[in-house]
Amino acid sequence: DNSGKEKEAIQLMAEADKKVKSSGSFLGGMFGGNQKVEEACEMYARAANMFKMAKNWSASGNAFCQAARLHMQLQNKHDSATSYVDAGNAFKKADPQEAIKCLNAAIDIYTDMGRFTIAAKHHITIAEVYESELVDIEKAIAHYEQAADYYKGEESNSSANKCLLKVASYSAQLEQYPKAIEIYEQVGTNTMDNPLLKYSAKEYFFKASLCHFIVDELNAKLAIGKYEEMFPAYSDSRECKLLKKLLEAYEEQNAEAFTEAVKEFDSISRLDQWLTTMLLRIKKTIQGDEGDLK
Repeated sequence: DNSGKEKEAIQLMAEADKKVKSSGSFLGGMFGGNQKVEEACEMYARAANMFKMAKNWSASGNAFCQAARLHMQLQNKHDSATSYVDAGNAFKKADPQEAIKCLNAAIDIYTDMGRFTIAAKHHITIAEVYESELVDIEKAIAHYEQAADYYKGEESNSSANKCLLKVASYSAQLEQYPKAIEIYEQVGTNTMDNPLLKYSAKEYFFKASLCHFIVDELNAKLAIGKYEEMFPAYSDSRECKLLKKLLEAYEEQNAEAFTEAVKEFDSISRLDQWLTTMLLRIKKTIQGDEGDLK
């Protein structure tokens, strides 16, 4: 019975509060102050889990936070960080801003301990909260970049690349094309020599080319030439062939030919939302175009 769990949790919280108070008094400090804090810590954590069972996410998050603070007082850094993460996960369901605060607190402890890989993981969680809950893409980008930095420092390049590709994708959506191009080129160059990843490289060069194209079609031409030289397999790719058709259609200001080329490509490899958006932005620069891809 969940309401019973919640009552029990509230009682536990009250007992834990009492223990913390008495540990701080002069006599309490003399007679096992730390032990009382440890006991209170355990009670807060138990209460947090009971609140969780009752789906009272805010109360659960608060209780985990109390535990985290006491762990810090006891110099249990690792336990404190874990409790902050638990708090963040509970708050994610009720109060995204509060969740971010708790995860940032955990990140501070992990970076202080030199645990950069785990800090990076929590930066990604924060980025995802900004993406889906708070829809603040600029902030999501900042946290993906920080995660990528930490992964790079720990030589986890494929994890770093995953974060960077998120940054590139969002930067292009926000019309920050030079930043997107730089990342797509960098990741493309890093992956083209890897036998397992080289198929992805053509996708990254394709995306870089599209960003170039939106800014300036001459740049796009030069870029495509450069990618073909660096990565000969790119020339034979459907992506590269599509780009050349699109450039031709653009030069002739022929919106129909542009749409035909896109349709033909889409019939074999489905275009995702990002590619559709970018192609529409290019097509809108063709004179007298209504700007759809139908």
